[in-house]
Amino acid sequence: MILPRLHLITDDRIALRDDFIETAATVARSGALALHLRASELGGRRLLALARQLRDALKDTRTLLFINDRVDLALAVGAHGVHLPERGMPLDAARSLLSAGTFLGRSAHSAEDARAAFAQGADYVFLGPIFETASHPGRSPLGLEAIRGSLPGRVIAIGGITPERAAQCIRAGAYGVAVIRAVWEAEDPGAAAEAILLSLESVEDDD
Repeated sequence: MILPRLHLITDDRIALRDDFIETAATVARSGALALHLRASELGGRRLLALARQLRDALKDTRTLLFINDRVDLALAVGAHGVHLPERGMPLDAARSLLSAGTFLGRSAHSAEDARAAFAQGADYVFLGPIFETASHPGRSPLGLEAIRGSLPGRVIAIGGITPERAAQCIRAGAYGVAVIRAVWEAEDPGAAAEAILLSLESVEDDD
């Protein structure tokens, strides 16, 4: 199983939309990507039900399901990956619970923290914000220089990503990119995801 280069993240507001599952299914048909279910304010039962709906909606697509922060839910629905926050469960503890082949990632907000996560066994690291983003209005962007530092693993750039910036991140050395608003708030989420995927592929073709 190959780690996708485009990671699409939800939040509580997105996950509670009436058309969430339908939109997720549409986006999933755009190509190979990872869809992260992140909804920290939802109760366990409701989140489990949503995860099951999402899993079923992604069948017969090339989109992988990741669960954020909840290893137990990931196990319950057979998710392809688990993503942990920077101060979340220790990676070795999470790894011991997961089946072989399940992706395990961590968020980091500095190159130093990213290196630490890789040293602890992360398969990939979300690093950001790389650019200014409405998700973290008070946080200074790290810039592309944070990616250009020699990091010993697959870096997923996050924060203020657009199709044009996605290509910049790959050229700077990132493995992939993660987005929220660039897709979910687009007039046509499926087309928005396709645009980012095409941008990523264009850099690969240049190589």
